[in-house]
Amino acid sequence: MSDEQRMWESGEAYEHYIGRWSRRVAADFLRWLGRPGGRWIDVGCGSGALSAAVLAAAAPESVVGVDASAQLVRYAQAITGPRARFLVADARRLPLRGGIADTCAAGLVLNFVPDSAAAVAEMRRVTRPGGTVAAYVWDYACGMQPIRCFWDAATEHDPRAAALDEGSRFPLCQPGPLAVHFAAAGLVDVETAALTVPTYFAGFSDYWTPFLGGQGPAPAYVMSLAPERRSMLRDTLAARLPVSADGAIELTARAFAVRGTVPGEVPARA
Repeated sequence: MSDEQRMWESGEAYEHYIGRWSRRVAADFLRWLGRPGGRWIDVGCGSGALSAAVLAAAAPESVVGVDASAQLVRYAQAITGPRARFLVADARRLPLRGGIADTCAAGLVLNFVPDSAAAVAEMRRVTRPGGTVAAYVWDYACGMQPIRCFWDAATEHDPRAAALDEGSRFPLCQPGPLAVHFAAAGLVDVETAALTVPTYFAGFSDYWTPFLGGQGPAPAYVMSLAPERRSMLRDTLAARLPVSADGAIELTARAFAVRGTVPGEVPARA
């Protein structure tokens, strides 16, 4: 497991930070994908948001989730129950036989895999001819507003924070690079889409407290700061975020999705 992947270990902290929006974008992703039924593999399943959405909306024959974190695998299994099966494994070396899946998807994880091209190649390998390989990632550069607002304020106080900003660190998280990645893996009929969900915070505490959980690059940065610098960053965000008359903060989170088809003759189903 890479240092980047080790940032994501606690399912509870992840849910409080990003999970509530992950569940919303997973549902939109499935509507766009339009692949009900069949055998699904959820690569980099994390806390299980995509697997749970597949079980709720796609009437799958089976769901197998894979993640490098044993803690997150346990969390995902707990929230989905026995209808899904989860394995601890690297996305670049899936412990599954070739052609087993009708749909293989990766939610909000490809940019965190050290060799994302290897992960996409593995996703293609485990998907049958005619099956779908798909993924979605946050638009860190612009459209994932809760995190974009954070890094804009952080780099204003500390130029060194720019080196941690996902917007500049993850050029993959744009439609063009995603499509190139999928085409390079030999997938055909590659398409991309933008998925935008509302992010509502009851007040500033609801926005700020998840950054104290240590899960992910931004919270890890917050917890590395001395208390006085952390307070300065908090005050800057409190003054800058759009707050309605009742104290609520309403932003949006955009993800970019990509899908492609495994070429070859479609096998007959038994």
